[in-house]
Amino acid sequence: MSKNLRKDICNETLFNSIFKKHAKSLHDFLYYKFGAHLNPKDKTQDAFIKLWENCAKVTPDKAKSYVFTIGNNLMLNETKHQKVVLKYQQTKPQSYTNETPEYIMEGNEYMEKLQRAISNLTEAQRTAFLLNRVEGKRHKEIAALLEISTKAVEKRIYGALKKLREDLDTI
Repeated sequence: MSKNLRKDICNETLFNSIFKKHAKSLHDFLYYKFGAHLNPKDKTQDAFIKLWENCAKVTPDKAKSYVFTIGNNLMLNETKHQKVVLKYQQTKPQSYTNETPEYIMEGNEYMEKLQRAISNLTEAQRTAFLLNRVEGKRHKEIAALLEISTKAVEKRIYGALKKLREDLDTI
């Protein structure tokens, strides 16, 4: 019985010899067990990458079982993932809503009223309002964009809100 002088496989030549010795048999094992559709060649490479990443923890006599275990687990994980994908593909998207047609129509009418009310604002008010409410910009950012003071931005936005409330209440 030969005595192992190495406690790990971090030596590149030792790792290469293990790779050359076990890569084909691992690929064949994964191919026969799971088939070609899960790409056993990639999983073989991934298993040896994991071996290299953990080379300090794996002894040369345990390398083969380590690689085969990792390869098998990678294929099992891929199988589980494929099942989730298949299940997701089989679910039909919801094609109905719980809202009544009247509610949807009222929402559409309100959006039209809102669009008309926004178009009735002055250009300065509309610009400041839309930058704030639609794009989410802060008053300081709007002031820098429009090259005006922050107080002027606030006045435009609050004026726009007041006008919108008035227009929407009367419509």
